[in-house]
Amino acid sequence: MSVQIFLQGKLLGIEEFLLAPAEKNSDQVFLGRSHWTSLLAEILPRALLAELGLAKILLGSSGGGQFLLVLPQESGEAAEQFLSRAAAEIQQMSAGLLKLVWSITENLGDWSDIRKRLQEQLDRKRGTPQFTEPDEAPADAQDYFANYLGEKLRDAESAGWSADHPGRVLISEGKYTWPLAASGDSIPFARHAAPQDDLHEPASGEVLASRASGLSTWGVLRGDIDNFDIRLRRAQNIEEHIQLSVMFKQFFAGELEVLCSMPEFWRKVTVIYSGGDDFAVLGAWDALLALAAEVERLFHRFAEQNLKDFAGPEGKTISMALALAPSVDASLGAVFEEAGQRLEAAKSADKDAIWLLGRTLEWKQFSEASALKDSLMRMISEFDCSPQYLKDLCGIYRETQSRISKRQARRSGGERPWRYHRRIRRILGASRGYLQGGPRRNDFQKARTALIADLIGRSAVTVKLRPAGRVALEWARLSAEA
Repeated sequence: MSVQIFLQGKLLGIEEFLLAPAEKNSDQVFLGRSHWTSLLAEILPRALLAELGLAKILLGSSGGGQFLLVLPQESGEAAEQFLSRAAAEIQQMSAGLLKLVWSITENLGDWSDIRKRLQEQLDRKRGTPQFTEPDEAPADAQDYFANYLGEKLRDAESAGWSADHPGRVLISEGKYTWPLAASGDSIPFARHAAPQDDLHEPASGEVLASRASGLSTWGVLRGDIDNFDIRLRRAQNIEEHIQLSVMFKQFFAGELEVLCSMPEFWRKVTVIYSGGDDFAVLGAWDALLALAAEVERLFHRFAEQNLKDFAGPEGKTISMALALAPSVDASLGAVFEEAGQRLEAAKSADKDAIWLLGRTLEWKQFSEASALKDSLMRMISEFDCSPQYLKDLCGIYRETQSRISKRQARRSGGERPWRYHRRIRRILGASRGYLQGGPRRNDFQKARTALIADLIGRSAVTVKLRPAGRVALEWARLSAEA
């Protein structure tokens, strides 16, 4: 009986490659690069098995920038030659920014020992310095990413591989091809793109911004499962490792594709990528906030159903971050990078949270902020308050933060509440007719009292202005802008 070996491959430098400057069509090049890195980890292991004449069942897991294969030992040398050829073209296409590395070990010992040996080899290769001159990308690289992958891949039914270009992803051609879909036996690939008004081309950032309610701008939403690597390391055997990897990858690819096709999202959002434990979406800022809430809700239900037998909180929560473009013509790469930085900040401060509009909120607080935003907008739509009142309320938060030191806040437990009640009542008191005996005077007073309590709490002695209230104010202010 032939001895089996495990082969683990990984793409290094994905973020640096995505953010590298492009000579022209930078946003389309960015999207094409994202599609390429997403599909490489799916195409290469399948092509390797096909070239060696091995069964598809030997593919353990793939996607998210890495893959795992089980091979007969006698195929090890041929597999290394295959990956070396692919790695050379990948390095050339990325101008030396993207690197394919792999590790191989025998199927001996417990899975924890095997995984450790594989990871140690990858870590050594990751830390090996490069003394060669940086490669220059071929002349057709920009066109390949911008036009071939950035645009044509959106409507493609299959992706392929050819020995002539072992490091490239081909569209509906090649020696071997595989169907693309968000679920099933196909390669999981979420590639929804909001269309232009003519339905022929993907919508630009400027078009997505024009479809937003309130402020006309777009943004990038990024999400990442909390401590997913720890969850994988705790897998008891290879079967459990594969089960977890495939399950999470299919969740993101399937759910994102379905969500983005919903009526409230399909014209407003475009999937940048969906990985093994993370995702990124471009779109109108208000649609991204609604999408974040839906993804969190679906993931919470998914984790409850599929991870109930796994001990510990690892891999059972998700964190996100939303970065808004400073202008409609801002660089997609720059906004994507900012969203990544905000996501890291959110995960460092608190897991199971979202960063948006200057604050990190737990998901419960996010729901509270959404409800409070609706209450703030109701004061404008139903009770004729001027949108200016939202800016005045934002000023209360800014003044409080600049006036009270952290030490004073800890000592006093917050500010005295009556001054805020008085100021907010005065700000809202400009509502025409409702304080002068109008027919809905009681409704207005109840709405105003509830709004004050939601903003500053219900304590009769001290008050701390709530982070969710600050986010809700900014959210409402952006929603009210013409």
